[in-house]
Amino acid sequence: MKFTLVINGAPWSSPSAHTALKFAETALSSGHEIYRLFFYQDGVGNASRYCVVPQDEEDIPARWETLITTHGIDAVVCAASALKHGVLDTDESERYDKEGANLRSGFTVSGLGQFIDAATQSDRVVSFVN
Repeated sequence: MKFTLVINGAPWSSPSAHTALKFAETALSSGHEIYRLFFYQDGVGNASRYCVVPQDEEDIPARWETLITTHGIDAVVCAASALKHGVLDTDESERYDKEGANLRSGFTVSGLGQFIDAATQSDRVVSFVN
């Protein structure tokens, strides 16, 4: 089965990001495919390199990055949500005259068109909400 996952929750304020991560890991280990991960609303916080996680907490953003790069998963961060939450790639940081990009490796910034494409290409779309 081919899945697209929509992650709406921030890694630090909602269990949905962790639940989505566990779902993705389990799906992949069971032989399923993740067509795309779409990080939306507060979920874009999972794509920031500048999150500093306390030593006694799990580093959910780092685990997403590892999963994405290890399995070559297409991971899209909603452009509008990313801007509102200060998650910028190199192009956006230059466009808005910010000091630097903070988008984690493996993630790309794009629009809702990528979500529509994913919905049409996947067998199931699973949304993880706050």
